[in-house]
Amino acid sequence: MEDPIAQSHLWKTLQDDLNETSFEETGENFHYLAILKKTPIGNYLYLPYGPVVKDQTSFNRALKSIKALAKCNNVIFTRIEPQNSSLKLPKNAKKSKDLNPKETWLLDLTGTEDDLKKKLPSRLLRYYKNAGKNGLTIKTSKNPDEIKYLLDLQKALAKEKGISTFSENYLKTELKQPFATLYLVVWEETVIAAGLVFDYKDTRYNLQGAQSEEGKKFHATGILTIKLIEDAKRDGKKLFDFWGIAPENAPKDHPWAGFTNFKKTFAGYEKDYLGTYDIVENPLKYHLYQLTRKLNRLIRKIK
Repeated sequence: MEDPIAQSHLWKTLQDDLNETSFEETGENFHYLAILKKTPIGNYLYLPYGPVVKDQTSFNRALKSIKALAKCNNVIFTRIEPQNSSLKLPKNAKKSKDLNPKETWLLDLTGTEDDLKKKLPSRLLRYYKNAGKNGLTIKTSKNPDEIKYLLDLQKALAKEKGISTFSENYLKTELKQPFATLYLVVWEETVIAAGLVFDYKDTRYNLQGAQSEEGKKFHATGILTIKLIEDAKRDGKKLFDFWGIAPENAPKDHPWAGFTNFKKTFAGYEKDYLGTYDIVENPLKYHLYQLTRKLNRLIRKIK
């Protein structure tokens, strides 16, 4: 029963630093971290990639514990994301838009360095090998002030793809955590690509990344990804999690289509999770909450 980083005590520390209220609970073959989220309609609990359970029996135990916590905090619903895709959900669980990716791409880092190189795109390996000749350098940082480079690149990407980004404070707080490292690709004193990775137990998570138009010319994201993987291998990690791909048969205009095609050039494998579901505690308020969300999305589109 391996817990993902989003269900770890380290993640609770991150929530504490973000001034969020969260709860940890461990029972017989289950564990979960629940974060209390506030809305104008009422509050709800969110378990990112949780609860962590061994089987259906322990899942049922976890749900009983979660229900008690939900009642104690008078929430509208509880949002869960168990990673075990074979679990049977309760009748009052309703499918929600996936927050954390339902599908991801994993790269096995075990074996020799030669074994690993065979899994990496030969074209990107050439770019990586010639990065220095082209004036590119890659640096790591734990300085929260340097998160601005990633944020600026992400804002440009978000505008192009129509996706949302995290706030500067959120990203800075993430970088302050012991598990986070910022990577920067620099060309002529200009940051042309950036990536934020999390290291937890045997896995490196490649969560945040973006590149500039100049970066695209140098294939900076590809070069950076090779570096992230090589460093993870040398650090003894066994898995590299590319953190999200588009669903199978997704339309070509899916916001993650380009990311997915890139990630699948690495000889990894797909891992599917159960997805995001809401366990409804107050049907009337839940209906009102959903209507409010739809209205807010419509207003954003009009703007």
